[in-house]
Amino acid sequence: MPAYSFFNRDTSWLSFNERILQEAAKPTVPLLERIKFLSIYSSNLDEFYRVRMPVLKALDKLNHTKDAEISKDAVTGDTIQQLVHRQQQLFGSILTQQLLPQFQQQRIHLVYNEPIPAAISTQVATYFYTRLAAFIEVIAARKAKDFFPENNKLYITVLLQQKDGEEEMVFVNIPSDAVPRFYTVSAGGTHYILFIDDIIREHLPALFTKATINGVYSIKITRDAELNIADEYQGDIAEKIEKQIAKRDFGLATRFLYQPGMPLRTLNAIAGLFALADASMMEGGAYHNLKDFIGLPVADPALSYPSVKPLDYPLPTPGISLFEAIQQKDILVHTPYQRYDTILRFFNEAAIDERTEEIYTTLYRVASDSMIVHALISAARNGKKVTVFVELQARFDEANNIKWAKNMKAAGVRILYSIPGLKVHAKVALVKKKQGGRVVYTGLFATGNLNESTARFYTDHILLTAKHSLLRELELLFLFLVERKKPKEKDAIRFEHLLIAQFNLQQQFIQLIDREISNAQQGLPAGIIIKLNNLEEQVLIGKLYEASAAGVTIQLIVRSICCLIPGVKGMSEHITVRRIVDKYLEHGRAFIFHNNGNEEVYLGSSDWMNRNIYHRIEVCFPIEDPLLKKEIRHIIDLQLQDNSQAVIIDNALSNTTIPVTGEMIRSQEAIYTYLRDKSK
Repeated sequence: MPAYSFFNRDTSWLSFNERILQEAAKPTVPLLERIKFLSIYSSNLDEFYRVRMPVLKALDKLNHTKDAEISKDAVTGDTIQQLVHRQQQLFGSILTQQLLPQFQQQRIHLVYNEPIPAAISTQVATYFYTRLAAFIEVIAARKAKDFFPENNKLYITVLLQQKDGEEEMVFVNIPSDAVPRFYTVSAGGTHYILFIDDIIREHLPALFTKATINGVYSIKITRDAELNIADEYQGDIAEKIEKQIAKRDFGLATRFLYQPGMPLRTLNAIAGLFALADASMMEGGAYHNLKDFIGLPVADPALSYPSVKPLDYPLPTPGISLFEAIQQKDILVHTPYQRYDTILRFFNEAAIDERTEEIYTTLYRVASDSMIVHALISAARNGKKVTVFVELQARFDEANNIKWAKNMKAAGVRILYSIPGLKVHAKVALVKKKQGGRVVYTGLFATGNLNESTARFYTDHILLTAKHSLLRELELLFLFLVERKKPKEKDAIRFEHLLIAQFNLQQQFIQLIDREISNAQQGLPAGIIIKLNNLEEQVLIGKLYEASAAGVTIQLIVRSICCLIPGVKGMSEHITVRRIVDKYLEHGRAFIFHNNGNEEVYLGSSDWMNRNIYHRIEVCFPIEDPLLKKEIRHIIDLQLQDNSQAVIIDNALSNTTIPVTGEMIRSQEAIYTYLRDKSK
């Protein structure tokens, strides 16, 4: 491959998180939504330090070697800290200079880094002694050998001076896992919202009656979140992962956040006490875990996005079953614009239909009270042969997946667990029915998880189809999953219609790009439109660079990580990259190839990340129905025209606003309107 250039994946990810801050700063966004964007930024950053900082720490060590291959795209932890520090300064500015004054205008006083107002001191004291005090723990530093601050838990460091002059350091927990982070009370026509952190600070003298309090500082430790599961699965894999989950919150520290003003000697003492030598020591604010803003107790609907009712998906022939409708014509559901009920009905009808013989599906992240899993359990109890592949290594959802896997297994569902060294990220299902003496196949292919909770705010596409060419190949995939082994190269010949990572996905995408290159070289029109969550894998990026150099017009919509550098003369001058951040989380993946006017359209579960291409089972599927092709193309065109919520990622990795020269287009609103009008 030629010597192409790439954005670093971690700085690109932080660029995406900065785009979240831009949304929080927008005056046109409703007030509660703006503070939710601050919450999302904070949550994202916590995950970054749990998942990516351990990798960066390892790379920092490797970069001291002479291995140029390792260090060529590396970024140092110091660079990351500088970027994060700048973003956190912006975070604080948005909160204190923009949002808090606007809350005040609504007679909502979010008490932030200030004394508790006297008007509510009596109610606050009552709340402390009747609710909070039950969960308060005090740990003296001299007795802290058995104290291990858990991941992202909140603590207050208190510096005491005893009556004999001796100094002592103690830690007090902030029990935000036991009680709500915020306490609310109204007085004099104002709605007050307090952090429980401040209520505890206010009442520290009641905890230390024999000493003088010389300093109070909030702290938080973020820990490595990776599960160390070996690639051998002898014994009960669920039990092994459960044990690892129990250890997760006690992993190595990756970040130590402390309140400004903490004395250096105190900082050093804490670093030694909790073995923080390899952690990023970062000055934060007076409050940590501001992801808790997502639950800010304000109920005024005028301060949020207007509620939009999801659309019903109209069946082509009223009065028939969903499965009969699918046999007549492919169905394509777009969440959250359209109700998820159609997908729930797919599983429910399969569970109760006496003609259903077999159900196969994959589960990666399921809802905490999953109706789909309930349907699968009922199907098994109704005598159907139900096979479910449960990915136990879906990060941060392992415990929920294990719970449901055990429940399904107890009901008679055949459970398949994780494959060594390979995650199953595909979102697919297959139902086999016996009708009129023959077996009838019906299938589901999705770009997002089979999860009715996230379907309310993730934009995804779900295809329900009876096309035998696709479903026979899907059956082959499930047969492979039953064997639970890594695929061999020769197996790729089995798949001609589906693009499946580990078999043919990367190769087929390369061929599709090569065809556009060939057309451009022959003077024919050539173009590629791709929408992804993340774009990192360098072979496929290199192929897009090659296509650009050949004159192929390439339009990308990439929500988060983008390692492709657009707009570089001689390398990527025909490539543009957009990023859309709005009310819903953009999650669907789409791939459109011009093919000299006979467009080919694929949807699927796969981003173009190293993990998706090389370490996961992913499924991308063709949209063959001409009307559904047109529908997808129209949706993508609306996103390419977005000049409200979209930004351009330039070759400096900046989120550049798109100039408005005509009509203002907000793609999520436009897509809803398009689907609403179409359903009429």
